[in-house]
Amino acid sequence: MVFNSLPFLIFLMLFLPLYFALKGKSRLWWCLAASYFFYGWWDWRFLGLIIFSTLIDFTIGAKMAIETEEDQRKKLLWLSVAINLGVLAFFKYFNFFADSLQEAVSVFGWQLSWNTMHIILPVGISFYTFQSMSYTIDIYRRDLEPEPSFLRFATYISFFPQLVAGPIVRAKTFLPQLRRDHAFNWDNLYLGLAQMLWGFFKKVAIADTLALFVDQSFGSPHHYGSLHLFIGVFFYAVQIYCDFSGYSDIAIGLARTMGYRFPVNFRTPYFSQDFSEFWTRWHITLSSWLRDYLYISLGGNRKGYWKTLRNLMITMLLGGLWHGAGWTFVFWGFLHGLYLILQRMLSPAWQKLHARLRTPKVLYGGLNILIVFSLTCLAWIFFRSTSFDRALIILERMASLEGFSWSNVINKFAVLQGGFLIGILLLVEVSSFQLDYRRRIIYQPVFRAFSFGALLWLIALFGTFGANAFIYFQF
Repeated sequence: MVFNSLPFLIFLMLFLPLYFALKGKSRLWWCLAASYFFYGWWDWRFLGLIIFSTLIDFTIGAKMAIETEEDQRKKLLWLSVAINLGVLAFFKYFNFFADSLQEAVSVFGWQLSWNTMHIILPVGISFYTFQSMSYTIDIYRRDLEPEPSFLRFATYISFFPQLVAGPIVRAKTFLPQLRRDHAFNWDNLYLGLAQMLWGFFKKVAIADTLALFVDQSFGSPHHYGSLHLFIGVFFYAVQIYCDFSGYSDIAIGLARTMGYRFPVNFRTPYFSQDFSEFWTRWHITLSSWLRDYLYISLGGNRKGYWKTLRNLMITMLLGGLWHGAGWTFVFWGFLHGLYLILQRMLSPAWQKLHARLRTPKVLYGGLNILIVFSLTCLAWIFFRSTSFDRALIILERMASLEGFSWSNVINKFAVLQGGFLIGILLLVEVSSFQLDYRRRIIYQPVFRAFSFGALLWLIALFGTFGANAFIYFQF
Protein backbone atom coordinates (compact mmCIF):
# COMPACT_ATOMS: atom_id res chain seq x y z
CA MET A 1 0.00 0.00 0.00
CA VAL A 2 1.43 3.38 -0.98
CA PHE A 3 0.62 6.71 0.61
CA ASN A 4 -0.53 8.32 -2.64
CA SER A 5 -3.34 5.85 -3.27
CA LEU A 6 -7.06 5.67 -2.54
CA PRO A 7 -6.77 2.44 -0.49
CA PHE A 8 -4.35 4.18 1.88
CA LEU A 9 -6.70 7.14 2.41
CA ILE A 10 -9.53 4.72 3.23
CA PHE A 11 -7.20 2.74 5.50
CA LEU A 12 -6.19 5.92 7.34
CA MET A 13 -9.76 7.09 7.88
CA LEU A 14 -10.58 3.72 9.44
CA PHE A 15 -7.39 3.51 11.49
CA LEU A 16 -7.18 6.90 13.21
CA PRO A 17 -10.59 7.06 15.00
CA LEU A 18 -10.11 3.66 16.60
CA TYR A 19 -6.47 4.47 17.41
CA PHE A 20 -7.51 7.43 19.58
CA ALA A 21 -10.45 5.50 21.06
CA LEU A 22 -8.18 2.75 22.38
CA LYS A 23 -5.65 2.87 25.21
CA GLY A 24 -2.68 0.87 26.49
CA LYS A 25 -2.14 -2.60 25.04
CA SER A 26 -5.30 -2.41 22.97
CA ARG A 27 -3.89 0.57 21.10
CA LEU A 28 -0.58 -1.22 20.52
CA TRP A 29 -2.36 -4.32 19.23
CA TRP A 30 -4.37 -2.12 16.88
CA CYS A 31 -1.18 -0.42 15.62
CA LEU A 32 0.53 -3.76 15.11
CA ALA A 33 -2.44 -5.31 13.29
CA ALA A 34 -2.85 -2.23 11.10
CA SER A 35 0.89 -2.16 10.32
CA TYR A 36 0.90 -5.83 9.29
CA PHE A 37 -2.19 -5.24 7.16
CA PHE A 38 -0.52 -2.19 5.56
CA TYR A 39 2.60 -4.22 4.74
CA GLY A 40 0.71 -7.35 3.74
CA TRP A 41 -1.38 -5.36 1.25
CA TRP A 42 1.69 -5.42 -1.03
CA ASP A 43 2.45 -9.13 -0.58
CA TRP A 44 1.23 -11.00 2.50
CA ARG A 45 3.87 -13.73 2.05
CA PHE A 46 6.62 -11.43 3.29
CA LEU A 47 4.92 -10.80 6.63
CA GLY A 48 6.71 -13.89 7.88
CA LEU A 49 10.04 -12.24 7.09
CA ILE A 50 9.43 -9.14 9.19
CA ILE A 51 8.01 -11.26 12.04
CA PHE A 52 11.10 -13.51 11.88
CA SER A 53 13.43 -10.49 12.06
CA THR A 54 11.43 -9.13 15.00
CA LEU A 55 11.58 -12.42 16.94
CA ILE A 56 15.32 -12.86 16.34
CA ASP A 57 16.40 -9.42 17.54
CA PHE A 58 13.95 -9.33 20.45
CA THR A 59 15.32 -12.67 21.70
CA ILE A 60 18.98 -11.80 21.11
CA GLY A 61 18.55 -8.38 22.76
CA ALA A 62 17.06 -9.98 25.88
CA LYS A 63 19.83 -12.59 26.13
CA MET A 64 22.57 -10.06 25.51
CA ALA A 65 21.35 -7.86 28.35
CA ILE A 66 21.66 -10.62 30.97
CA GLU A 67 24.92 -12.05 29.61
CA THR A 68 27.93 -11.03 31.69
CA GLU A 69 30.76 -12.47 29.61
CA GLU A 70 31.94 -10.09 26.92
CA ASP A 71 32.80 -12.86 24.45
CA GLN A 72 29.27 -14.26 24.64
CA ARG A 73 27.75 -10.82 24.23
CA LYS A 74 29.89 -10.28 21.16
CA LYS A 75 28.83 -13.64 19.71
CA LEU A 76 25.18 -12.72 20.20
CA LEU A 77 25.76 -9.39 18.47
CA TRP A 78 27.45 -11.05 15.50
CA LEU A 79 24.61 -13.58 15.33
CA SER A 80 22.10 -10.73 15.03
CA VAL A 81 24.20 -8.94 12.42
CA ALA A 82 24.78 -12.15 10.45
CA ILE A 83 21.10 -13.12 10.37
CA ASN A 84 19.90 -9.63 9.46
CA LEU A 85 22.51 -9.02 6.80
CA GLY A 86 22.18 -12.61 5.57
CA VAL A 87 18.46 -12.18 4.92
CA LEU A 88 19.06 -8.79 3.32
CA ALA A 89 21.89 -10.15 1.16
CA PHE A 90 19.84 -13.10 -0.06
CA PHE A 91 16.79 -11.15 -1.13
CA LYS A 92 18.56 -8.04 -2.38
CA TYR A 93 22.00 -9.11 -3.59
CA PHE A 94 22.01 -12.83 -4.43
CA ASN A 95 21.31 -12.40 -8.15
CA PHE A 96 23.57 -9.34 -8.33
CA PHE A 97 26.61 -11.16 -6.97
CA ALA A 98 25.82 -14.33 -8.92
CA ASP A 99 25.61 -12.41 -12.19
CA SER A 100 28.75 -10.45 -11.33
CA LEU A 101 30.65 -13.69 -10.66
CA GLN A 102 29.51 -15.13 -13.99
CA GLU A 103 30.73 -12.01 -15.81
CA ALA A 104 34.06 -12.03 -13.92
CA VAL A 105 34.95 -15.65 -14.73
CA SER A 106 33.86 -15.25 -18.36
CA VAL A 107 36.90 -12.97 -18.83
CA PHE A 108 39.07 -16.07 -18.39
CA GLY A 109 36.95 -18.10 -20.79
CA TRP A 110 35.20 -20.02 -18.02
CA GLN A 111 31.50 -20.64 -18.05
CA LEU A 112 29.22 -21.00 -15.02
CA SER A 113 26.03 -22.85 -15.85
CA TRP A 114 23.66 -21.99 -13.00
CA ASN A 115 20.59 -19.87 -13.59
CA THR A 116 19.88 -17.11 -11.09
CA MET A 117 16.59 -17.28 -9.24
CA HIS A 118 13.71 -14.90 -9.67
CA ILE A 119 13.88 -13.46 -6.15
CA ILE A 120 11.36 -10.77 -5.26
CA LEU A 121 12.80 -7.91 -3.23
CA PRO A 122 10.57 -7.35 -0.17
CA VAL A 123 9.50 -3.72 0.12
CA GLY A 124 11.19 -1.88 2.98
CA ILE A 125 13.63 -4.67 3.90
CA SER A 126 16.63 -2.31 3.78
CA PHE A 127 14.93 0.05 6.22
CA TYR A 128 13.50 -2.29 8.82
CA THR A 129 16.66 -4.45 8.78
CA PHE A 130 18.83 -1.44 9.71
CA GLN A 131 16.27 -0.33 12.28
CA SER A 132 16.21 -3.75 13.93
CA MET A 133 20.02 -4.07 13.87
CA SER A 134 20.46 -0.72 15.61
CA TYR A 135 18.46 -2.13 18.55
CA THR A 136 20.84 -5.03 19.21
CA ILE A 137 23.94 -2.91 18.56
CA ASP A 138 22.77 -0.28 21.06
CA ILE A 139 22.14 -3.00 23.67
CA TYR A 140 25.62 -4.41 23.06
CA ARG A 141 27.13 -0.95 23.50
CA ARG A 142 25.05 -0.54 26.69
CA ASP A 143 23.39 2.53 25.23
CA LEU A 144 19.94 0.92 25.55
CA GLU A 145 18.10 -1.38 27.91
CA PRO A 146 16.23 -4.27 26.24
CA GLU A 147 12.52 -3.81 25.66
CA PRO A 148 10.60 -6.21 27.98
CA SER A 149 7.38 -6.13 25.91
CA PHE A 150 7.40 -8.09 22.66
CA LEU A 151 4.21 -6.29 21.63
CA ARG A 152 5.86 -2.92 21.99
CA PHE A 153 9.02 -4.06 20.18
CA ALA A 154 7.03 -5.58 17.31
CA THR A 155 5.08 -2.34 16.96
CA TYR A 156 8.33 -0.39 16.85
CA ILE A 157 9.75 -2.55 14.04
CA SER A 158 6.59 -2.63 11.92
CA PHE A 159 5.04 0.80 12.60
CA PHE A 160 3.47 1.56 9.23
CA PRO A 161 4.22 5.29 8.72
CA GLN A 162 7.96 4.65 8.33
CA LEU A 163 7.98 0.90 7.63
CA VAL A 164 8.75 0.79 3.92
CA ALA A 165 10.91 3.87 3.25
CA GLY A 166 11.95 5.41 6.53
CA PRO A 167 12.97 7.56 8.20
CA ILE A 168 15.07 4.98 10.07
CA VAL A 169 13.87 5.55 13.64
CA ARG A 170 16.09 4.14 16.36
CA ALA A 171 14.79 2.18 19.32
CA LYS A 172 16.03 4.67 21.92
CA THR A 173 14.06 7.38 20.12
CA PHE A 174 10.77 5.58 19.51
CA LEU A 175 10.34 2.86 22.15
CA PRO A 176 9.98 5.36 25.04
CA GLN A 177 7.20 7.06 23.06
CA LEU A 178 5.33 3.75 22.76
CA ARG A 179 5.31 3.34 26.54
CA ARG A 180 2.66 5.99 27.02
CA ASP A 181 -0.67 6.82 25.42
CA HIS A 182 -0.85 9.97 23.36
CA ALA A 183 -4.14 11.82 23.64
CA PHE A 184 -5.62 13.57 20.64
CA ASN A 185 -4.12 17.04 20.26
CA TRP A 186 -5.25 19.72 17.82
CA ASP A 187 -1.78 21.22 17.48
CA ASN A 188 -0.38 17.81 16.55
CA LEU A 189 -3.18 17.36 14.04
CA TYR A 190 -2.57 20.75 12.39
CA LEU A 191 1.20 20.31 12.23
CA GLY A 192 0.93 16.71 11.07
CA LEU A 193 -1.59 17.49 8.34
CA ALA A 194 0.46 20.47 7.15
CA GLN A 195 3.58 18.32 6.80
CA MET A 196 1.61 15.54 5.12
CA LEU A 197 0.08 17.94 2.60
CA TRP A 198 3.50 19.42 1.84
CA GLY A 199 4.83 15.89 1.36
CA PHE A 200 1.96 14.98 -0.97
CA PHE A 201 2.59 18.15 -2.98
CA LYS A 202 6.28 17.33 -3.34
CA LYS A 203 5.49 13.76 -4.41
CA VAL A 204 2.41 13.88 -6.66
CA ALA A 205 2.77 17.43 -8.01
CA ILE A 206 6.53 17.95 -8.34
CA ALA A 207 8.27 14.55 -8.38
CA ASP A 208 5.69 12.74 -10.51
CA THR A 209 5.41 15.67 -12.94
CA LEU A 210 9.18 15.88 -13.40
CA ALA A 211 9.37 12.08 -13.73
CA LEU A 212 7.85 12.19 -17.24
CA PHE A 213 10.63 14.43 -18.56
CA VAL A 214 13.32 12.57 -16.59
CA ASP A 215 12.23 9.14 -17.85
CA GLN A 216 12.27 10.48 -21.39
CA SER A 217 15.78 11.93 -21.00
CA PHE A 218 17.37 8.90 -19.32
CA GLY A 219 15.44 6.39 -21.43
CA SER A 220 16.74 7.52 -24.84
CA PRO A 221 19.55 10.03 -24.27
CA HIS A 222 20.94 9.64 -27.81
CA HIS A 223 17.76 11.24 -29.17
CA TYR A 224 18.20 14.55 -27.36
CA GLY A 225 20.50 17.55 -27.41
CA SER A 226 22.79 18.57 -24.58
CA LEU A 227 20.52 21.25 -23.13
CA HIS A 228 17.63 18.79 -22.98
CA LEU A 229 19.85 16.36 -21.05
CA PHE A 230 21.17 19.08 -18.72
CA ILE A 231 17.56 19.89 -17.85
CA GLY A 232 16.77 16.18 -17.45
CA VAL A 233 19.62 15.68 -14.98
CA PHE A 234 18.64 18.81 -13.05
CA PHE A 235 15.01 17.66 -12.97
CA TYR A 236 16.09 14.26 -11.65
CA ALA A 237 18.00 15.89 -8.79
CA VAL A 238 14.80 17.70 -7.83
CA GLN A 239 12.61 14.66 -8.52
CA ILE A 240 14.47 12.28 -6.21
CA TYR A 241 14.65 14.95 -3.51
CA CYS A 242 10.92 15.69 -3.68
CA ASP A 243 9.99 12.01 -4.00
CA PHE A 244 12.00 10.82 -1.02
CA SER A 245 11.68 13.87 1.22
CA GLY A 246 7.97 13.91 0.31
CA TYR A 247 7.62 10.37 1.64
CA SER A 248 9.51 11.35 4.79
CA ASP A 249 7.25 14.38 5.27
CA ILE A 250 4.14 12.21 4.98
CA ALA A 251 5.56 9.63 7.40
CA ILE A 252 6.70 12.24 9.95
CA GLY A 253 3.45 14.19 9.63
CA LEU A 254 1.32 11.06 10.01
CA ALA A 255 3.25 10.05 13.13
CA ARG A 256 2.82 13.60 14.48
CA THR A 257 -0.99 13.42 14.13
CA MET A 258 -0.81 10.29 16.33
CA GLY A 259 1.36 12.08 18.90
CA TYR A 260 4.78 10.63 17.95
CA ARG A 261 7.92 12.57 17.04
CA PHE A 262 10.12 11.23 14.28
CA PRO A 263 13.55 12.69 13.49
CA VAL A 264 13.95 15.08 10.57
CA ASN A 265 15.19 13.25 7.48
CA PHE A 266 15.94 16.13 5.08
CA ARG A 267 17.05 19.69 5.70
CA THR A 268 17.42 21.58 2.36
CA PRO A 269 20.44 19.46 1.32
CA TYR A 270 21.05 21.25 -2.00
CA PHE A 271 22.04 24.38 -0.08
CA SER A 272 25.05 22.58 1.43
CA GLN A 273 28.46 24.26 1.10
CA ASP A 274 30.47 21.02 1.34
CA PHE A 275 29.81 17.30 1.16
CA SER A 276 30.15 16.71 4.87
CA GLU A 277 27.32 19.17 5.33
CA PHE A 278 25.36 17.54 2.50
CA TRP A 279 25.37 14.21 4.32
CA THR A 280 24.10 15.86 7.50
CA ARG A 281 21.14 17.21 5.50
CA TRP A 282 20.31 14.42 3.01
CA HIS A 283 18.62 11.21 4.25
CA ILE A 284 19.82 12.17 7.71
CA THR A 285 18.64 9.01 9.47
CA LEU A 286 20.61 6.77 7.07
CA SER A 287 23.76 8.90 7.00
CA SER A 288 23.79 9.12 10.81
CA TRP A 289 23.21 5.34 10.99
CA LEU A 290 26.18 4.71 8.69
CA ARG A 291 28.28 7.16 10.72
CA ASP A 292 27.41 5.70 14.13
CA TYR A 293 27.38 2.00 13.30
CA LEU A 294 29.83 1.67 10.40
CA TYR A 295 32.20 4.64 10.09
CA ILE A 296 32.88 4.92 13.83
CA SER A 297 33.13 1.12 14.16
CA LEU A 298 35.83 1.17 11.47
CA GLY A 299 37.76 3.70 13.53
CA GLY A 300 36.26 6.95 12.23
CA ASN A 301 38.86 9.70 12.28
CA ARG A 302 40.64 8.34 15.37
CA LYS A 303 43.32 6.24 13.65
CA GLY A 304 45.19 8.71 11.52
CA TYR A 305 44.72 10.66 8.31
CA TRP A 306 44.95 7.87 5.74
CA LYS A 307 42.76 5.45 7.67
CA THR A 308 40.18 8.21 8.00
CA LEU A 309 40.11 8.51 4.21
CA ARG A 310 39.85 4.73 3.92
CA ASN A 311 36.94 4.66 6.37
CA LEU A 312 35.14 7.39 4.45
CA MET A 313 35.44 5.45 1.20
CA ILE A 314 34.33 2.13 2.71
CA THR A 315 31.32 3.80 4.33
CA MET A 316 30.21 5.47 1.10
CA LEU A 317 30.79 2.33 -1.01
CA LEU A 318 28.61 0.30 1.34
CA GLY A 319 26.11 3.16 1.44
CA GLY A 320 25.93 3.01 -2.36
CA LEU A 321 25.44 -0.76 -2.28
CA TRP A 322 22.67 -0.33 0.31
CA HIS A 323 20.76 1.76 -2.22
CA GLY A 324 20.64 -0.90 -4.88
CA ALA A 325 22.05 -4.15 -6.21
CA GLY A 326 23.99 -2.70 -9.13
CA TRP A 327 27.47 -1.44 -9.92
CA THR A 328 26.06 1.97 -10.86
CA PHE A 329 24.91 2.39 -7.24
CA VAL A 330 28.32 1.30 -5.98
CA PHE A 331 29.97 3.82 -8.30
CA TRP A 332 27.60 6.52 -7.05
CA GLY A 333 28.83 5.69 -3.53
CA PHE A 334 32.42 5.74 -4.78
CA LEU A 335 31.95 9.24 -6.22
CA HIS A 336 30.60 10.56 -2.92
CA GLY A 337 33.45 8.87 -1.07
CA LEU A 338 35.86 10.55 -3.49
CA TYR A 339 34.16 13.91 -2.96
CA LEU A 340 34.56 13.60 0.81
CA ILE A 341 38.23 12.61 0.47
CA LEU A 342 39.03 15.44 -1.95
CA GLN A 343 37.23 17.86 0.34
CA ARG A 344 39.48 16.88 3.25
CA MET A 345 42.57 17.17 1.08
CA LEU A 346 41.78 20.40 -0.77
CA SER A 347 39.55 22.34 1.62
CA PRO A 348 42.38 24.09 3.56
CA ALA A 349 44.00 25.38 0.34
CA TRP A 350 40.59 26.44 -1.03
CA GLN A 351 39.83 28.43 2.11
CA LYS A 352 43.26 30.09 2.09
CA LEU A 353 42.83 31.08 -1.56
CA HIS A 354 39.55 32.86 -0.89
CA ALA A 355 40.95 34.46 2.24
CA ARG A 356 43.77 35.97 0.15
CA LEU A 357 41.34 37.09 -2.55
CA ARG A 358 39.01 38.46 0.13
CA THR A 359 36.05 36.90 -1.61
CA PRO A 360 32.77 38.23 -0.18
CA LYS A 361 31.14 35.73 2.15
CA VAL A 362 27.94 35.53 0.09
CA LEU A 363 29.87 34.89 -3.13
CA TYR A 364 32.12 32.32 -1.47
CA GLY A 365 29.14 30.46 -0.01
CA GLY A 366 27.21 30.61 -3.28
CA LEU A 367 30.18 29.25 -5.22
CA ASN A 368 30.55 26.36 -2.78
CA ILE A 369 26.84 25.54 -3.05
CA LEU A 370 27.09 25.55 -6.86
CA ILE A 371 30.10 23.22 -6.84
CA VAL A 372 28.51 20.76 -4.40
CA PHE A 373 25.21 20.74 -6.29
CA SER A 374 26.90 20.26 -9.69
CA LEU A 375 29.00 17.34 -8.48
CA THR A 376 25.95 15.84 -6.76
CA CYS A 377 24.06 16.01 -10.07
CA LEU A 378 27.02 14.32 -11.78
CA ALA A 379 26.75 11.43 -9.32
CA TRP A 380 22.95 11.28 -9.80
CA ILE A 381 23.52 10.40 -13.49
CA PHE A 382 25.03 7.05 -12.46
CA PHE A 383 22.44 6.54 -9.72
CA ARG A 384 19.56 6.97 -12.17
CA SER A 385 21.02 5.26 -15.24
CA THR A 386 20.27 1.60 -15.83
CA SER A 387 23.85 0.92 -16.95
CA PHE A 388 27.29 2.50 -17.23
CA ASP A 389 26.87 2.67 -21.01
CA ARG A 390 23.70 4.75 -20.63
CA ALA A 391 25.37 7.05 -18.11
CA LEU A 392 28.40 7.57 -20.38
CA ILE A 393 26.15 8.42 -23.34
CA ILE A 394 24.49 11.12 -21.26
CA LEU A 395 27.84 12.50 -20.09
CA GLU A 396 29.29 12.49 -23.61
CA ARG A 397 26.32 14.30 -25.12
CA MET A 398 26.26 16.85 -22.31
CA ALA A 399 30.00 17.48 -22.61
CA SER A 400 29.78 17.91 -26.39
CA LEU A 401 27.30 20.80 -25.98
CA GLU A 402 25.74 19.61 -29.23
CA GLY A 403 22.21 20.95 -29.53
CA PHE A 404 22.66 23.29 -26.58
CA SER A 405 19.76 25.56 -27.52
CA TRP A 406 16.17 26.07 -26.43
CA SER A 407 14.92 25.11 -29.89
CA ASN A 408 16.35 21.58 -29.43
CA VAL A 409 14.51 20.96 -26.15
CA ILE A 410 11.61 18.57 -26.63
CA ASN A 411 8.36 19.24 -24.76
CA LYS A 412 9.01 22.81 -23.72
CA PHE A 413 5.71 23.00 -21.85
CA ALA A 414 6.92 20.25 -19.46
CA VAL A 415 10.08 22.27 -18.81
CA LEU A 416 8.11 25.44 -18.06
CA GLN A 417 5.67 23.54 -15.85
CA GLY A 418 8.54 21.88 -13.99
CA GLY A 419 10.30 25.22 -13.57
CA PHE A 420 7.15 26.76 -12.10
CA LEU A 421 6.75 23.93 -9.55
CA ILE A 422 10.45 24.09 -8.62
CA GLY A 423 9.99 27.84 -8.11
CA ILE A 424 7.23 27.14 -5.56
CA LEU A 425 9.48 24.60 -3.84
CA LEU A 426 12.34 27.09 -3.59
CA LEU A 427 10.06 29.89 -2.42
CA VAL A 428 8.67 27.82 0.45
CA GLU A 429 11.96 26.21 1.51
CA VAL A 430 14.03 29.41 1.33
CA SER A 431 11.39 31.47 3.13
CA SER A 432 11.19 28.82 5.86
CA PHE A 433 14.59 30.07 7.07
CA GLN A 434 12.97 33.38 8.01
CA LEU A 435 9.33 32.51 8.67
CA ASP A 436 8.20 30.17 11.43
CA TYR A 437 5.51 28.28 9.52
CA ARG A 438 4.88 25.85 12.35
CA ARG A 439 3.96 28.63 14.76
CA ARG A 440 1.75 30.32 12.17
CA ILE A 441 -0.10 27.06 11.43
CA ILE A 442 -0.84 26.53 15.12
CA TYR A 443 -1.73 30.06 16.17
CA GLN A 444 -3.03 31.78 13.02
CA PRO A 445 -6.25 30.14 11.75
CA VAL A 446 -6.35 32.39 8.67
CA PHE A 447 -2.82 31.41 7.63
CA ARG A 448 -3.63 27.76 8.33
CA ALA A 449 -6.75 27.83 6.18
CA PHE A 450 -4.94 29.65 3.36
CA SER A 451 -1.92 27.32 3.34
CA PHE A 452 -4.03 24.15 3.52
CA GLY A 453 -6.31 25.42 0.76
CA ALA A 454 -3.40 26.49 -1.45
CA LEU A 455 -1.68 23.12 -1.11
CA LEU A 456 -4.88 21.20 -1.86
CA TRP A 457 -5.48 23.39 -4.93
CA LEU A 458 -1.91 22.90 -6.18
CA ILE A 459 -2.12 19.15 -5.63
CA ALA A 460 -5.43 18.96 -7.51
CA LEU A 461 -4.14 21.16 -10.34
CA PHE A 462 -0.69 19.65 -10.88
CA GLY A 463 -0.89 16.24 -9.20
CA THR A 464 -0.42 12.94 -10.98
CA PHE A 465 -2.82 10.46 -9.41
CA GLY A 466 -1.61 7.15 -10.75
CA ALA A 467 -0.44 5.86 -7.34
CA ASN A 468 3.15 5.93 -8.64
CA ALA A 469 5.45 4.10 -6.26
CA PHE A 470 8.00 6.10 -4.33
CA ILE A 471 11.54 5.77 -5.70
CA TYR A 472 12.95 4.41 -2.44
CA PHE A 473 10.43 1.55 -2.30
CA GLN A 474 12.89 -0.44 -4.42
CA PHE A 475 15.71 0.06 -1.90
